[in-house]
Amino acid sequence: MEPIDIGLIVSGGMLVLVLLGMRVAFAAAMAGMTGLIWIFWAKKGYDPEQFMWALTVSVKTAGQVPHSKVASQALSLIPTFILIGYLAYYAGLTQALFEAAKRWFAWVPGGLAVSTIFATAGFAAVSGASVATSAVFARIAIPEMLAIGYDKRFAAGVVAAGGTLASLIPPSAILVIYAIIVEQDVGKLLLAGFIPGAFSALVYAVLIIGMAVTIKGFGPPVRGFTWRQRFASLPPALPILFVVLTIILFVYNPFGGDAWGTPTEGGAIGAFVVFLVALYRGMRWTQLKDALLETAKLSVMIFTIIWGVLVYVRFLGFADLPGAFSDWITGLDMAPMLILICILLAYAVLGMFMDAIGMLLLTLPVVYPAVMALNGGEAVAAADSAFGMSGPMCAIWFGILVVKMAEFCLITPPIGLNCFVVAGVRDDISVQDVFKGVTPFFIADAITIGLLVAFPAIVLWLPSQV
Repeated sequence: MEPIDIGLIVSGGMLVLVLLGMRVAFAAAMAGMTGLIWIFWAKKGYDPEQFMWALTVSVKTAGQVPHSKVASQALSLIPTFILIGYLAYYAGLTQALFEAAKRWFAWVPGGLAVSTIFATAGFAAVSGASVATSAVFARIAIPEMLAIGYDKRFAAGVVAAGGTLASLIPPSAILVIYAIIVEQDVGKLLLAGFIPGAFSALVYAVLIIGMAVTIKGFGPPVRGFTWRQRFASLPPALPILFVVLTIILFVYNPFGGDAWGTPTEGGAIGAFVVFLVALYRGMRWTQLKDALLETAKLSVMIFTIIWGVLVYVRFLGFADLPGAFSDWITGLDMAPMLILICILLAYAVLGMFMDAIGMLLLTLPVVYPAVMALNGGEAVAAADSAFGMSGPMCAIWFGILVVKMAEFCLITPPIGLNCFVVAGVRDDISVQDVFKGVTPFFIADAITIGLLVAFPAIVLWLPSQV
């Protein structure tokens, strides 16, 4: 049996395990080890006496993966970004953001829901975790929306959809993971997420205003705030702005010259600043311990998935499945843009059954080389490319697209993690209610993705300035 056939069989078996409910990390690691043993043993003609040799070589091959990849400096961004989010919660920055957004934007139709979207976008700028964002605002925003007459399903849907913005707006753990897997510049990818993330929030807000205007009694505006009250709400939220500027300056210096440092250093400084703010605002030892424990739990979960999937990726290399898939994709008698759209639609379907991080880690080693081949290769110039952009720019553009698809998958049934988190925080709202509430945001996400595909400059303008 050829290695490519082994690759297809083992990959199919892994997908079955995931669909049956096995954790992605363990399913991928098991599939990777099984595939490596199978390939090495097949090279020896399935000689029973050579099985132990195949097992030994497979274990050594897989054992090199965790340290060689996870020791990457770029991955140290993940725990610092997550820690910023949890410390910001205990520093009261989430409540300050929501109050500021409410005073400035609640006067528009559907204003409290719009304020929630903008507040979650602001919190996303200091939190790398969508789940944490959804959990925090489920406690803060939903009670206020219910108090003025919002439907509980839509109120929950606003929070679940708003939480997805943390996947795209830096600091984003998923963008860092993408950069590591495809070996692209982390700083440029983080920069690329700012404008599409803000654009996504704006599309959500326009959708809400449109619904409030057309549906009677949908979401009454909240008025009565004076300009003095509005300006008074800004200082408590200023640490958010400081963290955002720190990360930007440590990735890209808009004043000219070199960046002030690395993204890792920017993340660490941002975490330290938020820690000082939390201490100043009265954070207790128990709260600090909770923030550190939650950061450790989420970081360990992400790193475990990375370890397991990288074993599987090592197996894919021996099976040459990425190369075969790239050859098949480029050989299709279809326009490259149509093939890309089909790939994005496949992500939408796959995301119904897998979590966002696991889905990207499992698919990127195969899909990314194919997309790059469609464009003309890693080193192609913009003039010679299929998508009108150079190889490095195509890598950034595709990264933002797949991360946006990962956002979409965080609210799609039956796996939509953000929906389960919101339902878990609110005992009076079922997960079915949350899924019904997020339905309108599917339209908003489809519009956003379509515009990002049609107008790549939305993604590429900022990173092209570096």
